[in-house]
Amino acid sequence: MGLRLFTLEMAVIAALAAMPAAAQEEGAKYGGTLTYMIPADAPPSFDGHREGTFALIHTAAPFYSVLVRVNPYNPGSTTDIVCDLCTAMPQPTDDGKTWTFKIREGVKFHNGDPLIAADIAASLNAIAFPAKDVLSPRSDNFMMVKDIAAPDSTTVVIHLKFATSAFWPALANPFNWIYEKKILDKDPHWYEKNIMGSGPFKFAGYEVGQSIKGVRNPDYYHKGLPYLDGFVGINAPKQAVQLDAIRADRAAVEFRGYPPTAIGQLKQQLDGQITVQQSDWNCGSAVWFNHKKKPFDDVRVRRALTLAIDRWGSAPGLSRIANVHTVGSIVFPGSPLAPSKAQLQTLAGFWPDIEKSRAEARRLLKEAGAEGLSFELLNRDIDQPYKYNGTWLVDQWSKIGAHVTQHVVPTGPWFAAFRSGDFAVGLGGNCQSIVNPPIDLQTWLPRSVSMANYGYYDDQKEIDLYEKMLHEPDLAKQRADMWDFVKWLTDDQAHIAFLLWWNRLVPLRSYVNGWKISPSHYLNQDLSTIWLSPPHCGKCADEPPPKPAG
Repeated sequence: MGLRLFTLEMAVIAALAAMPAAAQEEGAKYGGTLTYMIPADAPPSFDGHREGTFALIHTAAPFYSVLVRVNPYNPGSTTDIVCDLCTAMPQPTDDGKTWTFKIREGVKFHNGDPLIAADIAASLNAIAFPAKDVLSPRSDNFMMVKDIAAPDSTTVVIHLKFATSAFWPALANPFNWIYEKKILDKDPHWYEKNIMGSGPFKFAGYEVGQSIKGVRNPDYYHKGLPYLDGFVGINAPKQAVQLDAIRADRAAVEFRGYPPTAIGQLKQQLDGQITVQQSDWNCGSAVWFNHKKKPFDDVRVRRALTLAIDRWGSAPGLSRIANVHTVGSIVFPGSPLAPSKAQLQTLAGFWPDIEKSRAEARRLLKEAGAEGLSFELLNRDIDQPYKYNGTWLVDQWSKIGAHVTQHVVPTGPWFAAFRSGDFAVGLGGNCQSIVNPPIDLQTWLPRSVSMANYGYYDDQKEIDLYEKMLHEPDLAKQRADMWDFVKWLTDDQAHIAFLLWWNRLVPLRSYVNGWKISPSHYLNQDLSTIWLSPPHCGKCADEPPPKPAG
């Protein structure tokens, strides 16, 4: 029965995916340049297969295409996935283990070369089965994939090892950019320093850590899109700088989001001149304990540090000044697989009695010989919510006698320290796109499975618990298996200290139209559906401009 239910579920998703998104929004105008804020400094590289930061998505997503994507007109849905480079989603065959995609013809890369099925297969293979010297943090997302092939120029076939609902969000991940096969074959690292895709905009200029520019792609394959003549993304890690730019209309939007206090100030100062979109955020903060650094190889120390954090008592106040909101486990709140509140309150760090929790934390530190523990917390130079969370953690840990200082660095060095293991305790997290817990929590799998795991530990029992949960087709049994996984990771072993889930509030100048918020700041960022109201669209037009001669 479970397998039949799974196959039916996948067939329904495929049917939804086959429904085309609207090609042109009623009343939309062509023209103008969108200026927006990117609340980060320069991304570590330009390679979407390698990186995992919103700083890259907000910088370069408009230049690229993907095989399938969340519907840009309905990005809040977890099942409304539509074709991008494919023509129509297939029905799965072989009991959900074989997917055959027909590919659009006539698509061109920005250098003029045709984009064919071989380019798609090569790109997805590079993500799922990377070469030894190529970093691919989402390769584990494709652990269910057996092989990916292009039998001809318009067909891509993906065979799975086993049928699972986790495959679909893995395929629709917004980082799965399609690169040109001949470039990958020549140099798999080329895209780390270069931009060349087939998306709605062409690369027009970049100032490192300052701004990115794009211009309309006249050969874009989605009819009538994009509306904009171009865009400018401005890098600014400081929230005050971002807000000043929006307030002064030097920028029209910041797509990541702000806390309620900042939004309230903008609404008051720009009465009637901005709109605000809100969504739950598939993003959660967490503390990485580097198990290769003493004393964080001791579960008693890790457990003490998570026990010290008052999630229930801190969330209401912290949520007013930071874009964090909900107390929850590593499973997105509201998901059918999420633990109940009663279950949650049995986990270390989620006990309702914080004094009892901190007393146990002090006992564990004494038992481990780590009383008065001093360490440095690696943190990212971004206000929301990293610096706010970091300041909060320093205070929370002081309650059990720990002496903690913050080491705040830009995004590049922050990632470099995590990837090299050159830290003891670091503030990071897990931000995903389409809500699907079996995929989303792969970040927390041991280092031997997930390169995105910065705890630097191996744990075969954790892997076994995950595999059991992933393969279980019955929802009730899968929920029980998920609880076993959550408890082992965050309580029994305290491999990480999960903090709070985020809340997404995005302000847009009222002349910005056609963009819809999603539960992820990675989704719906190619800017193709955005249009500006007159007079901000410049020489506004009802029809797209003609293609340049030649």
